[in-house]
Amino acid sequence: QVQFVESGGGLVQPGGSLRLSCAASTSFFTIFTMGWYRQVPGKQRELVASISRNNMTNFADSVKGRFSISRDNAKKSVYLQMSSLKPEDTAVYYCNVRSPSGNDFWGQGTQVTVSS
Repeated sequence: QVQFVESGGGLVQPGGSLRLSCAASTSFFTIFTMGWYRQVPGKQRELVASISRNNMTNFADSVKGRFSISRDNAKKSVYLQMSSLKPEDTAVYYCNVRSPSGNDFWGQGTQVTVSS
């Protein structure tokens, strides 16, 4: 099992920035793909960004050029830097780790609200 500590969500005005952090307690952090997903009520959870153990990144089209993802293997942490935020970015954001065998583990989620 993997335990998570997520932080960084909150209320921000359109055009603003937020940084989400996720620390994962696992001995196998370096071999996991890490990611951030988001979900709004009534919709499926969707991938926002992911970063592989080789630091290859993948982003949803809707956030390309505005969000970045990074990881610190020594701190067993992954970060999502969000800039130029839009109201449609409002969602609960979930930290995810995926093992090489494809098992998913999820954080508890952190609310991001973009509103004036």
